[in-house]
Amino acid sequence: MDFYELDSFIKLAETLNFSKAADLRNMSPSALSRMISRLEEETGVPLLDRDNRKVLLTEQGKKFLAFAREASNKKRDLLQEFSQGKDTVGGDLKVYASVTACYTVLPPFIKELSKSYPGIHLSVETGGESGAFNAVKEGRVHLAVAAIPEEGNAAIESTSVIKTPLIYAASADGPWTKLYGSPQDILSSAPLVLPKTGLARKRFDKWIKSRNVKPKIAAETEGNEALLAIAQLGLGIALVPRIVLENGPYKGKFVIHEAGNALGYYDVGFIRKKEISGTKSERKIMQAVNEILNSFSDNL
Repeated sequence: MDFYELDSFIKLAETLNFSKAADLRNMSPSALSRMISRLEEETGVPLLDRDNRKVLLTEQGKKFLAFAREASNKKRDLLQEFSQGKDTVGGDLKVYASVTACYTVLPPFIKELSKSYPGIHLSVETGGESGAFNAVKEGRVHLAVAAIPEEGNAAIESTSVIKTPLIYAASADGPWTKLYGSPQDILSSAPLVLPKTGLARKRFDKWIKSRNVKPKIAAETEGNEALLAIAQLGLGIALVPRIVLENGPYKGKFVIHEAGNALGYYDVGFIRKKEISGTKSERKIMQAVNEILNSFSDNL
């Protein structure tokens, strides 16, 4: 086995999808399948349970994944030390962020990171805010930009950057621009476009239950950008954080209806694991990240 095979196995284990993993490794699914078969022959054990619908790691596959990651990380550390010097901070920082975070919260952080540590390179995974916590918890990323969970977690550290209220957004060209009255009146007047999961949905469901309100839900989806895309069609008003409308491509394209204090504010910032672990280069990177985030919080 070689490092290319190990890295390919890691991608397959992370995606549990031959087509996706093959695309990431620039090969065909059949070539990846043959590679995994060779690894299983060499190890003498089945590494995957696979059928037409799903791929799962066997217990032996989970142990092999730990070995593959350790070997790949040690190789990366060694090459990093050879190319940049023993004391240089460098390597990949994996970040999870929504599209909105990429043009609001993330740029000042990237600017400071690039200035102070030019050897650190960002690898950004985009997705809805509801997926940020799991991405950090599962170790897929080192850092995430998201709404900071209200309940907290002993293993997770957070740095708040901005607070923004939840609002209802109506397309400026649509039928729901003129809605009046209380938030409850607004809900009774227009269909809603809601997030399927996440903090906003939890607060919304709790609020309507306390008021015994039965809203008309036009659509449910993941991600603020998807919510606004549906709302822009005039199908309803979208529940999103105000910051989404104040920046980027949506500015001026929506009318804001206040959601009221009941739904409260999003506390948006950075989340990461409290315990610094991983390879030598990863630990150096996270120490650098914490240094920059601590300076951010001092200046807020």
